[in-house]
Amino acid sequence: MLLQAVLLLLLRCLASTLGQYELCKSLVSTDEGSVWEHYACQPKAASMKDYMRIKVDPPGITCGNPPERFCTLENPYLCSDECDASNPDLAHPPQLMQDRERHGLITYWQTVTWRRHPEPLLANITLSWNKSLELTDDLQITFEYGRPTIMVLDKSMDHGRSWQPYQFYADDCLDAFNMPPKKVRDLSPANITRVICTEQYSRWVGSKNEKNVKFEVRARFAVFAGPRLQNMDGLYTRMESMKGLRDFFTFTNLRLRLLRPALGGTYVQRDNLLKYFYAISNIDVPARCKCNLHASQCLLIDGNLQCQCEHNTTGQDCQRCKKGFKAKSWKAGSYLPAPNGTPNTCTYLPGRSRRLHCECYGHSNRCSYIDYLNIVTCVSCKHNTRGQNCQHCRLGYFRNASAELDDESVCIECNCNQMGSVHDRCNGTGFCQCKDGATGAKCDDCVSGYFWKQGCYPNVCDEEMLLCQNGGTCYQNQKCICPPEFKGVLCQQSRCEAGKDCNGAPTPRRSAAALLLCTLLAHLLATLTPH
Repeated sequence: MLLQAVLLLLLRCLASTLGQYELCKSLVSTDEGSVWEHYACQPKAASMKDYMRIKVDPPGITCGNPPERFCTLENPYLCSDECDASNPDLAHPPQLMQDRERHGLITYWQTVTWRRHPEPLLANITLSWNKSLELTDDLQITFEYGRPTIMVLDKSMDHGRSWQPYQFYADDCLDAFNMPPKKVRDLSPANITRVICTEQYSRWVGSKNEKNVKFEVRARFAVFAGPRLQNMDGLYTRMESMKGLRDFFTFTNLRLRLLRPALGGTYVQRDNLLKYFYAISNIDVPARCKCNLHASQCLLIDGNLQCQCEHNTTGQDCQRCKKGFKAKSWKAGSYLPAPNGTPNTCTYLPGRSRRLHCECYGHSNRCSYIDYLNIVTCVSCKHNTRGQNCQHCRLGYFRNASAELDDESVCIECNCNQMGSVHDRCNGTGFCQCKDGATGAKCDDCVSGYFWKQGCYPNVCDEEMLLCQNGGTCYQNQKCICPPEFKGVLCQQSRCEAGKDCNGAPTPRRSAAALLLCTLLAHLLATLTPH
């Protein structure tokens, strides 16, 4: 008993030091002995820069290949600096956006200069984690040599399949995005998730200390938790009650769209374009793994972050119940009631006949035992699923790679084009089987050499190989429009053949009798005419 009491005291002490929602369970003493009490829980916040994967577009936007000189806005005509990808001391690759600065030396990624003006100098930086995350503090990007005058921060919640703007940045929001400028402090509790355009991080101030661009998270939290975030219960209560608030801070990928570099407070000076470029020394993303309040730890396993799920849940985000624990539907944990929340633990299925316990992933609630096969199979699978466990998609549908097996949207319709596809079925990635000449995921386009007309047909003519001849013109690859004196598929045949004039009219033919009659009449006329 003494050992149990000490253990219980230690666990409670640990709970008090971990902070809110950082403990998934605790050993409590009851009349029946010590039992585990479960709570809603989430991992600690951390800097996610160490785990992010960086991709830079377009190819060739990073400076150094070939080597290039550049200058700075502070010293625009002292262009003695050089970027050279082949020299480690002069290279500026993308990974320098996430490294740890050593010995006070600032390292940074840098683009080519704006030497191709008036083409826009555009660059995209995509950050990915292959994991759902939740922002816990201000996201901060540190620019060297001036912050962009126009940029957009995007986010994705489905691993980059679709994107939505998170915030717009410009020195003139109305001119750049046709949006009035706003600050986070202008927002109210009712519209705290509004996407805004801000000017406070884009205007040129002429100071080397003005490097940072932020996506302000703490200021949004403060609307509900107070200026010093002392009332976190108020924030967590709103997380539960306000639709879309938790999703607003959730992402799997982030993207920076750099649309115009720092100009030094002036217009573009075309006589010295070597001073315009982008350079980023650091991207800090303070966040936590999204584990749906079912885990207090998130570990890097085989290169990917993985929630260490509790409450009989499983999956990378603890987003479904373990097999055999689906007596009721999966639910995310709840922050309420404070301070420990509700774990919404997946519960064990009550004792049934083993034969009739089947797993249908929520797509059927009826099972049938097939005696001669000695198997249990799901009956009347819904949501366009099929199979013994409703684990496959019906013909004409394919698996949604971003959805779990128990998701109602796990199967997506193929939507094959009836005219261009062999049938209405597609493969596992949604590509249909196309007829000859058809192409595209849905077989709704034609390959080169074919034209679309309720299906794909070989070109009758084109501008390369099947040329219309003799001045004919190709009409939509379907036929040659020929001049009047020519005919044929490619206008290759002349209408001026023997027996026809060049206008296409038949030449009159005279019979031998007609010619004899004409000859006699001419002779008679000659004899009757006086000389």
